[in-house]
Amino acid sequence: MFRVGIGQDTHRLAQGRPLVLGGVLIESERGAEGHSDADALSHAITDAILGAMCEGDLGLHFPDRDPRWKDADSLQLLGRVMWLAGERGYRVVNVDATVMLEEPRLRPYIQQMREKLTGVLGIEIDCVSVKAKTGEGLDAVGERLAVVAQAVVLLERM
Repeated sequence: MFRVGIGQDTHRLAQGRPLVLGGVLIESERGAEGHSDADALSHAITDAILGAMCEGDLGLHFPDRDPRWKDADSLQLLGRVMWLAGERGYRVVNVDATVMLEEPRLRPYIQQMREKLTGVLGIEIDCVSVKAKTGEGLDAVGERLAVVAQAVVLLERM
């Protein structure tokens, strides 16, 4: 049995914050605001896995009002959800994700993101796709106000 999940995450960009995507620290003057490390890519993938299992979303499992998750490493949150998936009898088959960010350019970081994600997801690197797009000067991404990530995940019952 297969299940598909879709995840999406948006974070406002702000001076003085780190920009972390897929567990990789990106060189940038502005980073994402959030209760955790605000890793939009990891959050979108985590939400996609939770959605495929009908287990709610990131906020249900790691509420931003809970001080335990303040500045949390989002790859660790993804790891916890992977443990839950295993407990429910699922494994990730593949991930396809897109990060939308006007600047900086993400191409130099994509391979490292894929490597970090495969380590947590427990799948081969050729099963993790990460793409980067700009907002072409439009919407909150294009105006350099936000980073957005979307992900689709295929789960298989073990």
